[in-house]
Amino acid sequence: MQGGYTKYPCFLCLWDSRADDKHFQQYEWPTRKYFRPGFENVIAKPLVDCNKILLPPLHIKLGLMKNLVKAMNKQNEAFLFIQKKFPHISDAKVNAGIFDGPQIRSLIKDPEFERTMNHIEKNAWNNFKSITTNFLGNQRSPEYDTIVSGLLESFKMLGARMSVKLHFLASHLNYFPDNCGDYSEEQGERFHQDIRTMEERYKGRWDINMMADYCWCLKRDETEPTHKVKSIKSSFIRIY
Repeated sequence: MQGGYTKYPCFLCLWDSRADDKHFQQYEWPTRKYFRPGFENVIAKPLVDCNKILLPPLHIKLGLMKNLVKAMNKQNEAFLFIQKKFPHISDAKVNAGIFDGPQIRSLIKDPEFERTMNHIEKNAWNNFKSITTNFLGNQRSPEYDTIVSGLLESFKMLGARMSVKLHFLASHLNYFPDNCGDYSEEQGERFHQDIRTMEERYKGRWDINMMADYCWCLKRDETEPTHKVKSIKSSFIRIY
């Protein structure tokens, strides 16, 4: 798919990411029938069948956290609390809601964070915690569809923008595997650590050259223990 602020970023349907007036209102969109380069934001033929693509729980969680923080009032106590809790994170990343797994878990365990929130923020935060445990976690709750609906409603009240990861929950809930906990976050975290080093080398520029360099790094690492290489490769395949 084409990068940037793409009009049709979903590989399953023709969801219009720029139709703000329809977000949180319309959840059924035309199914994507073909991937023709040059049309509907497709730049190359897919490498794999779209039915074989996995939606990694870790990246869905990171995307939801990003939506939540970006929708917060930057002058409110809750947002200022995040800045104080993670002083080593740049203001640009905090404003953009860019956090990793350990940082999110640290906020979830901190009761003081919730006490700094207003009613709307607290409702969205509690729904976020609920979905990470009861849907994206090790066990799926029998009432997961109700939990997802509650998350969507609370994010709408907060004024969060509908991102592609939130869209997957809103329109393609049945596409997720029966138990997201079957897919370990450890591999996703390892990928983040490796790609962070690669980003520093390329000064944050994501392009085909950087990804090719990363693939060659995996190839060179084949001299290391087999289980380590397989873990990194499977993480790369799931995310990209």
